[in-house]
Amino acid sequence: MTKEELLKAKIPCPETGIEIRHTLCDICSPSSHCGINAYVKDGVVIKVEGNQDHPYNRGLLCTKGASNRQYIYRKDRIRTPLKRTGPRGSGEFTPISWDEALDTIAGRLLDYRKAWGAQSVFFFSGYSKWYRPLLRRLANSFGTPNYGTESSSCFTSGLMAWETAIASPARADMKNCSLFLGWAMNPYHTSYNAARSMEAMKRAGTKFIIIDTMYTQTAEKIADLFLQPLPGTDGALALAIANDLIANDWIDRSYIDKYVHGFEEYAAYCRGFHAGNIEKLTGVPWEKVHRAAEMIHEYGHPMSIKESSAPLGHHMNGMQNYRAIMALSAITGNFDKKGGQLPVEFTFTHQASGYSTLEHRFETETRRPFLAPPVGGLRFPLWNELEKEAQSMDLPRQILEKTPYPIKAVMAFGMNFRMFPDSRKLEKAIDELDFFADADLFLTDSAKYADIVLPACSSFEREEFKSYPGGYAYYTKPVIPPLYESRPDTDIICELARRMDLDDPLLCQGYRACLEYILSPVSYTVQQLQDADTPLKVPEFKPHRELAALNKGLKTPTGKFELKSELIASHPEWGLDALPTYREPLDDIDPAEYPMVLTSGGRLPHALHSRLHDVPWLRTLRPNACAEMNPRDCARLGIKEGEPVELSTPTGSITAHALPSLHIPAGLVSLYHGYREANINDLIDADRLDPYSGFPAVRSNRCKVTRKGGCHE
Repeated sequence: MTKEELLKAKIPCPETGIEIRHTLCDICSPSSHCGINAYVKDGVVIKVEGNQDHPYNRGLLCTKGASNRQYIYRKDRIRTPLKRTGPRGSGEFTPISWDEALDTIAGRLLDYRKAWGAQSVFFFSGYSKWYRPLLRRLANSFGTPNYGTESSSCFTSGLMAWETAIASPARADMKNCSLFLGWAMNPYHTSYNAARSMEAMKRAGTKFIIIDTMYTQTAEKIADLFLQPLPGTDGALALAIANDLIANDWIDRSYIDKYVHGFEEYAAYCRGFHAGNIEKLTGVPWEKVHRAAEMIHEYGHPMSIKESSAPLGHHMNGMQNYRAIMALSAITGNFDKKGGQLPVEFTFTHQASGYSTLEHRFETETRRPFLAPPVGGLRFPLWNELEKEAQSMDLPRQILEKTPYPIKAVMAFGMNFRMFPDSRKLEKAIDELDFFADADLFLTDSAKYADIVLPACSSFEREEFKSYPGGYAYYTKPVIPPLYESRPDTDIICELARRMDLDDPLLCQGYRACLEYILSPVSYTVQQLQDADTPLKVPEFKPHRELAALNKGLKTPTGKFELKSELIASHPEWGLDALPTYREPLDDIDPAEYPMVLTSGGRLPHALHSRLHDVPWLRTLRPNACAEMNPRDCARLGIKEGEPVELSTPTGSITAHALPSLHIPAGLVSLYHGYREANINDLIDADRLDPYSGFPAVRSNRCKVTRKGGCHE
């Protein structure tokens, strides 16, 4: 081949000057982070593909990962630190130096700490999450209780449910089960690795029960039994399945007697969910409920359950629904068993990799007694007890109401207004702040409200530690220099610690020094991990030992799997139920005025929240915000595909394009989130928050649908 042909084919060789360098994709965060081969010429990424030597993705990439080149070279990358010159939200800025930007931020935060107390400053993390241990330590060293993240509406509700039951996280050992319950799980849109595993399991004889509000690709391709509950009714369905299992004595009595607490009270409560009422409550016929119980009895030894935390948590009753589902693993004797649900500890940034680090000690050892509760701490006491950080969903209210104390400044990394219910309320709150700074890759609509904007790096432009399941550790190298004047988030955090002269020598030393400390229980040094260039298996990896946790005794008050949470029971002042009780998700909205059920958050294979709406390749796959509806509803309302329709709730209204879909049941409207021209979170009441977790009810609301110029429903 000629040199020109080699260049056209992007062949790495001395003739072309193209090199393959290894990094990871951090568009999805934090569980995936697939390995990337970056083809680099003259400091520019010209091609990306999956790294076949990476233990997680083995050379594969999803549509999102394949778009990384367009993602990192987006036209709206922030090129230099910026200082606001116009009104908040106008996007009017002037470039400034890093020194001016960092000195301004450090000085302002110290001023508010001196005048109003450290609690008046809020440190926030959106996407991505790789730097969070350092940001949390920065908040603790600064002295504020107000460290909060987007996990206030993602993942943590499920984590709290496990913590109330077993005092630790847990994971599904799906590859070793004979029956798999995929609850709100559609990996064809979210995790191609899991989809590939499920297809292999099905070929090997594993049985599948798939439960989802929508008829998904997983239901079509994988399910032996498909159950389709109404949004937010998963808890009632799980309790009905449990009732049938108990009534037929299809449970593990000896296991329950030895390892489970609160069974009799739980069983008595389950009797309220039966053949006479379950279809009315959930939309699922009793015959299917009974068949699910039969399959658990026939094939569920072992049984693994994957409870997708965001779909289940985004309801007024979300955390309790999650607890009811988890209880099925306890009463069938599948918790702490091979092929069931396995207790784990997090290795790094909510990733359970089978080895220990000092992440938690690193994050918390500089914490001092706080003079005030964190934001949301009084409103959501269970969250405050378990998570010991701010519940960010309460931030807009506290800024506007100034109770129990004022928030004067927010230092954010990747804040996105559109992840908050009633997004305009947060915009108003930020507009009333004395000071707002934001670090991000792109000049987002949220960044346009900042007084100081800082340009951050992508994963291609920085070094980063990442742990993977199965005992793997990885430390990347930059594959290209930082674009423009951007810097890694961790450099920004450590430099702020230095400029504020915080009493934290370790944080002031920088990211590598912090990681050497965090990874000190691991045999490899940071440099050895980086020299390897691909993930290494850590010698300290410990595979699960069946029943080891239960026989040792869990860290719950009773030492057992708690169907009745003694932590909750010991705090009657919280007004929360110790059992996984069920409440109707929509009992506070008038169905006569708002007859359709509205849900958001369902995944698309080419999108992740609003992060990729401005990536041209991916935006072409769904250029318009679409209100997906059952064809029968469209026909009844005289709505044709592509026509504009107005969705209205008590909170607001937006316009989207109608998209008839047989995946959507009659009576339901689904709209993907994050579009600036049709932000569904503008329709969600900011006060409709789960009292257990504080999560917003973005997946179960009511609305009316109006054809522009026509009838409505």
